[in-house]
Amino acid sequence: MSDTRGLQSDSRSISFGSSVFGDDELRICGDLKGKRVLELGLYGTVPNCVTVAASGAKAIAIDSSSDNIARARHAAQNAEVVVEFHQGDLADLGFILSPNIDLALCVHHIDSDTDIARLFRQVHRVLKPEAGFVFAVTHPMSAIFDGNDATARRRYGDATPTIGEYAMALQRANFTIDVMYELTPIHQPHAVTPTVLVVRARKLGS
Repeated sequence: MSDTRGLQSDSRSISFGSSVFGDDELRICGDLKGKRVLELGLYGTVPNCVTVAASGAKAIAIDSSSDNIARARHAAQNAEVVVEFHQGDLADLGFILSPNIDLALCVHHIDSDTDIARLFRQVHRVLKPEAGFVFAVTHPMSAIFDGNDATARRRYGDATPTIGEYAMALQRANFTIDVMYELTPIHQPHAVTPTVLVVRARKLGS
């Protein structure tokens, strides 16, 4: 089955979801020109790694799906940019031998099946000191509902890690959170809960 996450990704800006503001509005990734940026999991028909490469970054991406990588290569060729692709589990970052990444980015590839402790440790290992790790996930509160149904269908934390679990995993991996956004859909400003949680954490230590 093909991965349809992020089909509305905007190639002009880093996307955090198909119906929420991107980094052109949130401005948490910063100027990436000349920076080394790692995308963990390809997101969108024009993946974020292609967007950052077009902005002048050295883009690296890892994804478990060969089909996703093939589509991303095609998008990079169309955009006339170079992206270094690797196939594997998101935490399999052995191809990065030293802490030389300026920004790690993971959009909608972390869920209840992800070993977040292992992933966060590996991301910490490859980042430069004080570099940022930005990730976007389904908001844990929205995961208790089905679509626009205002009736809770599952307990908080059953379908996704809780905000507290994300925060504790980051702290244990030696990150500090400096930005957090709880985003509602642009076309549903009065939604019952936010739908996307965006976090920026900074690496502590070396």
